Amino acid sequence: MKLSSLCPHTGSSAANNHLRKQIQWLLFFRVLFLSLMLGVSILIQTKAPAIFLPPLHYLAYFIAGLYLFTILSALAIKLIQCYSLFGYLQITLDTLLVTLLVFFTGGSQSVFTVVYFFPIVMGAFMLFRQGSLLFATLSTLLFGALLLVEYGGHASHFVPVYPGQLNNFQMLLHYFTIYSLTFFLVAILSSMLSTRLQKAEAELFQTISDYGRLSFLYKQIFDDINTGIITVDAERRITSVNRAAERITGYEANELLGQKISQALPALETAMLHDERGHLVVIPRKNGEIIPVGYSCSRLNPADDNENGSVYTLQDLSQIKKMEAQVQQAEKMATIGEMAAGIAHELRNPLAAISGAAQLLNRENRNNSVNKRLFDIIIRESDRLDDTIHEFLLFSRPLNPVKEWFSLRILTQETMETLSQNPEWATDLTLTLDIPPTLECWADPQLIRQVLLNLTTNSANACRNMKDGRVALRARETAEAAIVLEIADNGPGIPDGIRGKIFEPFFTTRETGTGLGLAIVSQIVHSHGGEISLRDCQPQGTIFSVSLPLP
Repeated sequence: MKLSSLCPHTGSSAANNHLRKQIQWLLFFRVLFLSLMLGVSILIQTKAPAIFLPPLHYLAYFIAGLYLFTILSALAIKLIQCYSLFGYLQITLDTLLVTLLVFFTGGSQSVFTVVYFFPIVMGAFMLFRQGSLLFATLSTLLFGALLLVEYGGHASHFVPVYPGQLNNFQMLLHYFTIYSLTFFLVAILSSMLSTRLQKAEAELFQTISDYGRLSFLYKQIFDDINTGIITVDAERRITSVNRAAERITGYEANELLGQKISQALPALETAMLHDERGHLVVIPRKNGEIIPVGYSCSRLNPADDNENGSVYTLQDLSQIKKMEAQVQQAEKMATIGEMAAGIAHELRNPLAAISGAAQLLNRENRNNSVNKRLFDIIIRESDRLDDTIHEFLLFSRPLNPVKEWFSLRILTQETMETLSQNPEWATDLTLTLDIPPTLECWADPQLIRQVLLNLTTNSANACRNMKDGRVALRARETAEAAIVLEIADNGPGIPDGIRGKIFEPFFTTRETGTGLGLAIVSQIVHSHGGEISLRDCQPQGTIFSVSLPLP
């Protein structure tokens, strides 16, 4: 016989766990029954000596042996792998032991005949209908054999004093029929009960599993949703806070739980008193930052209707407000650009005529130093105005970058060579370049050249009056598939009060500046889908950071 036929549950962890628990219960009830049987035997021998029982010390030896076997079986559970076969062996042994117990306590007249029910019921609970019927059959056969031994008069060979009341075959059939029917009736009833319990256990397990799955899904949704959720009870105390609400408010959940919402988030509670439907509120975060938050509030109606809580949903509108400001800024810049383009076209032609006439008169009056100085002023200022008009036109025209792959290091080196030819470039300025030769950028090279020119010129101007002025250009590729270009200087830095305005058109802190250099840079970077930002450089100075996405 193959092991798989004796051990049908091998490989099924759920079945093995079920059988192991059932075997443990079998061992527990065996110990409980043996202890009870020992007590009953003592009571019977002292109170009813007419009932046939073997000497008490024999019974004690028998029970002690079973105790030892039960302990060994409990230890063996940790070592065996086939719980089904182990269960069959345990219940078979119990049936044999019950037969011995019945035989030595009077046979057909024994008070322990009902103990046969124990292995039958355990077979039903451990091995279901097949097990209960199997051990009912085994109990019937063993009890029948016991009756035959008693009927044939052979019991006295084992027990000197034996009640021996089976004098005719009809009495034997009577006992055999009654007990056999009882055994099978117990087997059928216990198997039905076992099947129902098994079904109820399976349904309970499925319910617990579904509850656990739904609970996990709810917790996952509650924690991972981008909308902040805060629930309060009838006393307005906070009962739950999800991660999004933690990010929005800046508080940890354990800092809010148990507090009244009027104390933890007074701005939210005050806004609700004026508008129960909810709309927009400005709340201070834990770090003092003020942020706009969209909110709504709904009543929670539990099933028992004893308590009515509320749930608040929060949405951080900082990015939306920022985008609205960017749209307004873009519209403002578009309007200014259109105006600048119109003015530039109107001024450029007369300005060219003035510059040309001044140059002609300058050549004809070379000997007149006063006139020459005045003509030089006219020509210089005309050139400056022409440069300003050129920036106006560059800023006002729509940008459609023609992207291609190019070496950022080579483009930067060419730009630096162009700047070094400018007579206004400070000769004592230290310029360093830290860009990998293999770094490729995906952008419009002409527009990026303009970005490099404007930002480097801006940093150089910041260091103009310094003896040890330094400008550093560095670039790298990030894990977010972007090229980050940084231009750092050790100048005096940019005051906090004007940082929000430096990218606005016509804003400048220099007398000779047009206020369009950084505005053009911002326009070019955003046309590439990138971002530009600035931060302080330690111990002093400013770092402009340009991020350009890669395809």
